[in-house]
Amino acid sequence: MTITRRHGAKLLLGGLALPALARAQGFPSRTIRLVVGYSAGGPTDVIARVVAQDMQASLGHSVVVENRTGANALVATQAVAREPADGHALLVTTLSHSVNAILLPNAGYDPLRDFAPVAQLVVLPLIAVTGASTPFRSMQDLVAAAKAKPGEVSYGSAGNGGSAHLAGALLATRAGAEMTHVPFRGNGPALTEVMAGRVSFMFYPMIGIADHIARGALRPLGVSTAQRSPDYPDVPTMAEIGFPGFEDYSQGLGVVAPAGTPEPVVARLNQAIRASLAKPATHERLKGLGAIVTPSSPAEFGRFLEGDLTRWRRVIEAAKITG
Repeated sequence: MTITRRHGAKLLLGGLALPALARAQGFPSRTIRLVVGYSAGGPTDVIARVVAQDMQASLGHSVVVENRTGANALVATQAVAREPADGHALLVTTLSHSVNAILLPNAGYDPLRDFAPVAQLVVLPLIAVTGASTPFRSMQDLVAAAKAKPGEVSYGSAGNGGSAHLAGALLATRAGAEMTHVPFRGNGPALTEVMAGRVSFMFYPMIGIADHIARGALRPLGVSTAQRSPDYPDVPTMAEIGFPGFEDYSQGLGVVAPAGTPEPVVARLNQAIRASLAKPATHERLKGLGAIVTPSSPAEFGRFLEGDLTRWRRVIEAAKITG
């Protein structure tokens, strides 16, 4: 039988596909690790553990959360990029997935090329808060003070390149005001200084802050959601305050696998994640944490990551942020 070049190419491609198909059919064959680049108990970790529990039931294999902290999730990202592309090691992404690659010349990975998108999980909107003892009764008061005395208004964050830092930088850029960034080793220490009045304000994830607001230790100034949050109906959106489009910069969490992971494996993981997010109990639990559930296909999450890279590069360049 004569084999044409075209048929030969098909046979070659078919032969290359067989190992990937075999891996997919046997998936999962061992424990799946959801790697989180932040410490246990934080928002990303809590959300990952909720979803991991559901995935374990769907996939019939253990799914564990592994915390690999360091360098704003860079350690975890680099580690997962080096893992075998078989779906057993996954990374829970935050905005640091894009931001580290923009800020750090030696990040050692490409956020799009080196990973296969699996699914988006949630969006974590932010709420701007100030201490009860500050004179700022509204975001307009704070912006006016920043314009009147450049550099005197400060904002806290969990570190350079995190969501609170970039949201504060975005506000300063949009307002045309000079504000001073004060980084801390975590959101908790930053919030403590805001409550004490030593730092003017900060953008904080809606998770875990309601009690501080309810007892009057913090005054809310604005939320980064498109509509008012049902948890804070009296707090205006950033668009209402005069900064439209702020909701586009809320932090999205998702799951990626090493590049080259077989499509059937990615599809099965995506199915397990979406089944988790569709469970009423899981949906309500995540909603109770202040998260907006945003299930997606791999392709949809890939487009989100592409847009995320563009969005944060724009903020970083406008605010002249460096690593």
